[in-house]
Amino acid sequence: MLRSRVIPCLLVHKRGLVKTVKFKSPKYVGDPINAVKIFNEKEVDELIVLDIDATVNQGEPNYKMIEHLANESRMPLCYGGGIKTPEQAQKIIKLGVEKVAISSAVIDNPKVLIDIANIIGRQSVVVVLDVKKNIFGSYEIYTHNGKQKVKRKLYDFIRELESIGIGELVINSIDNDGVMKGYDLTLIDKVRDSIDIPLTVLGGAGTYEDILELIQRHKIIGAAAGSLFVFKGVYKAVLINYIPEKIISVIRKISKA
Repeated sequence: MLRSRVIPCLLVHKRGLVKTVKFKSPKYVGDPINAVKIFNEKEVDELIVLDIDATVNQGEPNYKMIEHLANESRMPLCYGGGIKTPEQAQKIIKLGVEKVAISSAVIDNPKVLIDIANIIGRQSVVVVLDVKKNIFGSYEIYTHNGKQKVKRKLYDFIRELESIGIGELVINSIDNDGVMKGYDLTLIDKVRDSIDIPLTVLGGAGTYEDILELIQRHKIIGAAAGSLFVFKGVYKAVLINYIPEKIISVIRKISKA
């Protein structure tokens, strides 16, 4: 049965764990492997790891790092960064990763999703769309860490992705990245109304109440966050943490309602 999930999202830059603000100024916050070990102890629902260098540098996924992450992870792991071909996706799944996240390659050729799904299964195919609001209030898709605007209409494109057949869509708000002032609920409402496939949202969660509000609003949804789970307090001291069990219990009840 589908249920809501609370998902830490880790960004990897130059092999270190970083956190950005609006996709800029990456701040080093530790070692990815150590973070995975801590999240194991916290018994998190799922973990997303995104290598933000791979696509920009047009490099292969870092298979050695992925293997280390998969070997340490005791939770479902989704990896993204530099994946362009079915062969790369299959290699990553064989390393022990449950899902692969694809972004820029899908913009260039949405049909590649069919080839990837035929090899690893539709349930393991995740598409990540980084979006930003323009001066007219419309949302636009970007790639390459928010540097390249895509000439596709967001809602038309996500319906195209659904028709092709993907296991999950992740919507990442560039405007809200690292700001910690709440999710863009207007954006999420519109995306949720446009598709029926599993949806995860990222960008803006600053408190546990933000996550609760999102799940109360949409019931079955993935609530992902970065800063919330790596920083603590007003001065943003680095501390890997997760949502308390008492709030997890509330979320589980909401999902079943």
